[in-house]
Amino acid sequence: MRAYVVLTGLFAGLGSFLFGYDTGIITTSIAHESFKKYMGHPSNAATGAIVATYIAGEALGALIQMLIGDKLGRKRFMQLMCIVVTVGTVIQTAAQNFGMFLAGRIITGVAVGALVSTVPIYNSEISPPEIRGVIGGFSGCMISLGTAISNWVGYACGFASETTSFQWRFPLAMQIPPGIILFIGLQFILPDSPRWLIRHNRDEDAKAAFTQIRGDLSGADLHKEFDDMREQILYEKSIELSSFKEAWEKYKKRIIIAVIVQTATSLSGVNVIGYYQTTLYKQLGIQGQNILLLAGVYGTSQPRLGGAQLKLLDYMGRYPMLLYGFSGLCVDLIYSALMTHFFGASDNKIGKGFAILGIYMFNAIYFMLLNSTTWLYGVEILPIYLRSTVTGLASMSHFIFNIGVTEAGPTAFANIGANFYYVFVGTTFCTAVSIFFMFPETKGKTLEMIAAEFGDEIVITELPKDDKGYEERVENSAA
Repeated sequence: MRAYVVLTGLFAGLGSFLFGYDTGIITTSIAHESFKKYMGHPSNAATGAIVATYIAGEALGALIQMLIGDKLGRKRFMQLMCIVVTVGTVIQTAAQNFGMFLAGRIITGVAVGALVSTVPIYNSEISPPEIRGVIGGFSGCMISLGTAISNWVGYACGFASETTSFQWRFPLAMQIPPGIILFIGLQFILPDSPRWLIRHNRDEDAKAAFTQIRGDLSGADLHKEFDDMREQILYEKSIELSSFKEAWEKYKKRIIIAVIVQTATSLSGVNVIGYYQTTLYKQLGIQGQNILLLAGVYGTSQPRLGGAQLKLLDYMGRYPMLLYGFSGLCVDLIYSALMTHFFGASDNKIGKGFAILGIYMFNAIYFMLLNSTTWLYGVEILPIYLRSTVTGLASMSHFIFNIGVTEAGPTAFANIGANFYYVFVGTTFCTAVSIFFMFPETKGKTLEMIAAEFGDEIVITELPKDDKGYEERVENSAA
C-alpha cells in the first residue's frame, strides 16, 4: 500500500472530520448548563431545531453539490466549502443569541453536507481497486474521529465554570482550523482526480496526476491501468444522456441503490441515538458528568471500530457488511427497546446497565460494519458523469430524512420513550431485505469495471505477452 495515496486520502478526510466534529459537538453543547442559560433554556422543540436546522443546511449543501460539484471539480468544490465552513463556525462561536447560533449552524451544515458527500468521491477516484475500501473508507473513519474528539473536548470543557460561555464557545472554535488547513492542502498538495480530468478533456493533467498517485506502478502496468480508465470514461462520455430523466431510465437501479444506501443510514436511528444519547442516559438515571463521560466513551470507540472496518471492506466485501450490519441493528434495536421498557423506570442497576449496553452494541455494529461502507458503496456503483449529481441527491435524501427523525427525537423520547426504537426496527429490516435482493458486490473491481455488474457495456484494454497494446470492446448484455 503506497504511503502517498494513504496520506492523500487521510488529508482529504479532513472534510469528513469537520462533519463528524460539528455533528458531535452539539451533543455536549446542548447538555452544558451554561449553554442552556445563555440561550434562554430552549424547549424540546427548540433543542430539536438546533439539530434540524443544521441538517437542513446539510441538505442544501448536498443540493449545491448536485448543481455545481461536477462543474467545479472535486478539489475546487471542496475549497469553496472550506471557506463556507470557516464562516459558519466563526458565527457559531461568536453567537450572541439563539438566532445567530442557528444561522451559524445552517451555514456550517451547508459546507459539511457538501464536503462529506464529496470526500468519498475524491478518495474513491484516486484509489487503486485493491485498496479502495481502505482509502474510500477513510471518509467514514474521519467522521468517527471528529465525533470522538468533539465528545471529549465537550466533556473536558464541562469542568469549566458554568458562569462563562467558555464551556461551549471553545469547543465550537476548535472547528475553525481544519477548514483552513484543508483549503491550503487542496491548493498546494493534493492532486486532482484523474478521472474528473479525463472527462473534462485534460488528458495530460490526468496522466500526470495518475502517475503521481500510482507511483507503485511503472511501464506497461501504469499505461494499461490508465488506458483502461481513460477508454471507459471516454466511452461513457460518448453515450452520456442529456437529461436526468433519460439517465433515470438507463441507470434506474444504480440510482435507487445509491439513494437507498444513504437514506437507510438516517432511518437506522444512528444520528438520533448519537444526538440524544445524553437524554437516553438521563432517562436511565445517569446524572452529572457521568452523562458526558458515557458520551465520550461512546464516541471514542468509533474510530477504533472504524479502523477494523477499513480492514474488512477489502477482505469481507461491501455486500455482506451491509447485509449483516443492518440485520444486526434490527436485532439490537429490539433488544434496546425491551431493556429500556423493563428497566428504564426501575431501581435495577444491572438492568439499566444492560439497557446502556444496547446503546453501545448499536454503536459497535454500525461503526464496524456500516459507517464507511455506506458512504463508499453509493459512490462506487455510479457512472462518473452521474457520480457527483446522484451522490448529492442521495445525501440530500439522507439529510432530509434525518431532519424528520431528529426533529421528532426529543418529543418522541419524552412521550413514547423506548417505543421510538421500533420505528427503526422496521426501517432496518426493510433495508436488509433490499440489500439481499438488489445489491451487487464491488470489492476488488475498478470503478469502470463495476458497470458490468449492472449489465453495462465496458471497454477493456488488454496487454498481450509481446507488450504491444491493443483494445477490444466487450459487451455485457443487460440483465
